[in-house]
Amino acid sequence: MSEIIKSEAISRRRVFSLFGKVAAFALAASTTALTVTDAEAQTAGMERRQERRSERHERRQMRRTARTERRQVRRTGTTTGTGTGTTTGTAK
Repeated sequence: MSEIIKSEAISRRRVFSLFGKVAAFALAASTTALTVTDAEAQTAGMERRQERRSERHERRQMRRTARTERRQVRRTGTTTGTGTGTTTGTAK
């Protein structure tokens, strides 16, 4: 029961070693957090890109259909699709 409690002073070498380990851990943790955030942002960006792309395809298809119908009206005077079939001139 008569143990002598001896408090050891931490040397500068051990303090720097501990500080280095903490810094390495913090760097690794922040890199992991940034990687997860980048992945989420990339996924959201990919979704927006896909949405814009599908909207472009729809608009392009509408233009093509309208162009075909206008051409058909000019040539025959009748429409073949579900479009409006309106033109700026009259069919002969």
